[in-house]
Amino acid sequence: MTALRKLTWIELKLFAREPFSLVFTFGFPLVVLTVLTASFQPGDEAFGDAMPADYYLASYVGVVIGAFGLIILPAHLAAYRERGILRRFRASSVPASSALGSQLAVGLAVATLASALLVVVGTLAYDARLPVQVGLTVLGFLLAAASFMALGLLLATLLPGARAAQAVGMILFFPMWLLSGAGPPPEIMGATMRGVSDAMPLTWAVQAVQSPWLGEDLSATSMLLLAAMLLVAGAVAIRRFRSA
Repeated sequence: MTALRKLTWIELKLFAREPFSLVFTFGFPLVVLTVLTASFQPGDEAFGDAMPADYYLASYVGVVIGAFGLIILPAHLAAYRERGILRRFRASSVPASSALGSQLAVGLAVATLASALLVVVGTLAYDARLPVQVGLTVLGFLLAAASFMALGLLLATLLPGARAAQAVGMILFFPMWLLSGAGPPPEIMGATMRGVSDAMPLTWAVQAVQSPWLGEDLSATSMLLLAAMLLVAGAVAIRRFRSA
């Protein structure tokens, strides 16, 4: 536990020193949330019964999770593997569980802080409402965060270095961001794009948070798909990290 606490504190400080990481987890979601919320009028039929501010605030909590899991975490851990830092951890008798656990703890902390910032801005600037079903919203948030952390770990083990991990992460992130419901509302997409959107993991994350936030039924399909991604990606990533 001591090793985990120390590594987590170190990783948090390293994260705070990376402008790129701060921009993508704190700046990017906040700026786009502001632009999109101000671009739609209350009562727009594309959002159903939801207000645009409520819809996008809930969506961008999911986007924060996706940005960290797809862009920040894979590049960071791929750099560690590329530089032999993971081997040094093992040589220093640092448990693999502590090394990986610190990354997950930082990811959850960053996602929580960035989401809290979005909530403060959304509620104060646009009068967005807080989650209707708080418990289910938190459950969806935690499952989505854990699933994307597992996916990020897997990408870090599959890609040869930090540059490749960052490039692939961004290639995966931007289409997911645009089609997950955090860009155009799904109701105005064509049938083909809706089909593509439904198959994207970030859509599952957005739905897992957004549905209970807006007072709708929890998306069981999205929750099951996220759980499956967590189990499969997590198991493969852990196995590969042990041999990294």
